[in-house]
Amino acid sequence: MTDRRSASRRPSPPTGPAWFRLLLPVVSAAAFALLAWFVLAGHGVPHSLDTGPHRWSVAHRPHAMATTARIVTDSGTGPFPPLAAALGGWLAGSTVRHRVAGALLAAAVLLAGQAVRMVLMLTLHRSRPPAADWAAFASGHAFPSGHTSSSALAAGLLAWGLLRALGPAAGRVAAASCVLIAVAVGCTRVYLGVHWPTDVLGGWLFAACWLSATLPLLTAYANAGPPAPGRPTCVAP
Repeated sequence: MTDRRSASRRPSPPTGPAWFRLLLPVVSAAAFALLAWFVLAGHGVPHSLDTGPHRWSVAHRPHAMATTARIVTDSGTGPFPPLAAALGGWLAGSTVRHRVAGALLAAAVLLAGQAVRMVLMLTLHRSRPPAADWAAFASGHAFPSGHTSSSALAAGLLAWGLLRALGPAAGRVAAASCVLIAVAVGCTRVYLGVHWPTDVLGGWLFAACWLSATLPLLTAYANAGPPAPGRPTCVAP
């Protein structure tokens, strides 16, 4: 009876056909490649898709709103993304040893994603909007957006851990909050004038590709650990 109860508390393995799980990173990568081609086809000249939102942001940016946007955008850089990713890995584990290893693995997934994003940025070397329009510090090339991709990666990893720790109902609410924060960070990059909208879209697509490729591996590791006593049964992403 005890073994049966313990087994029921172990999070369920991922469901769905294997081809569908492979389709997600492939589609995300293809969409990113198509966007990169679209962005670079103009040889540095921004498209109307970029210039319209950029001009609106510059023209509607009072001091209080710009200050708030800078606070939000700062959560997409520095120690915040690795800490959020590590927390997601910790929550997904069961024993202390399993949690520590999960936190390190999740942080490694984030840092590796940031490194790949950096290589893409240096390879594509897209210019940012004019510096005169900036309302925040920025450096490096524009595509894909670093703050956007880092915040989306961190949000995805934290949401994954929350879904496993809290169960379907509460976990979905918490995961949705993570997604909203990541979306807000991406929007502030356009509002502050340091990125074109397509830079932000590229960051989201890159994060979607990276997460869909790595989360199944993290889930397999988390499911291999001992069951956590009292943890609600949930379907891991």
